[in-house]
Amino acid sequence: MRISDDRYSRERARMELALRFLRHEARTQTIRAWTGLSDDRIRKLYRSYMSQARRALARHRGKSPHQVAYFTRSQRLQLESAALASLLAMLGVVPPPGAAPAAALPGLARGELLCAAFEAYQAFVPGAQISFEHAVFLASALTRADQLRLAGCAACGSLIVTERFPARGARCLLCAGTPRAH
Repeated sequence: MRISDDRYSRERARMELALRFLRHEARTQTIRAWTGLSDDRIRKLYRSYMSQARRALARHRGKSPHQVAYFTRSQRLQLESAALASLLAMLGVVPPPGAAPAAALPGLARGELLCAAFEAYQAFVPGAQISFEHAVFLASALTRADQLRLAGCAACGSLIVTERFPARGARCLLCAGTPRAH
């Protein structure tokens, strides 16, 4: 019996994704939702592989982020949300603007794409303020499109994160700062 046999590949993928989520300091409930592993198995993975890491990885407790206002709190967070949302859309984690809503979000394939998008975001945005848990919440909120959605700026067409029913045409921060040409 070899570990590379097909019947073990799915279990191995679940474990690798859980370890990747742990490195991003995801909560146990988030890891469980995306990998299907039990809470006990996730804790054992952390103790076995992460407790001896060079830097201690935080284990966040409590509820995952759930307030959409976080992404519009400041101009920097609005820009970072748009950058992360762009990566999530490009990699297929969330559907692009105008596309039909995606199927259920949590899963192994999407989880790997979510990690890739978050890692690219961290490399692209120095001193990134959006945590992995917030990235998971952003991806699920954009997929559901019940509170947040992807839209194009009314002036230049760049991708922005906006409320589902904005009061007026959504504009990016650059266009919002310049007066409209008549």
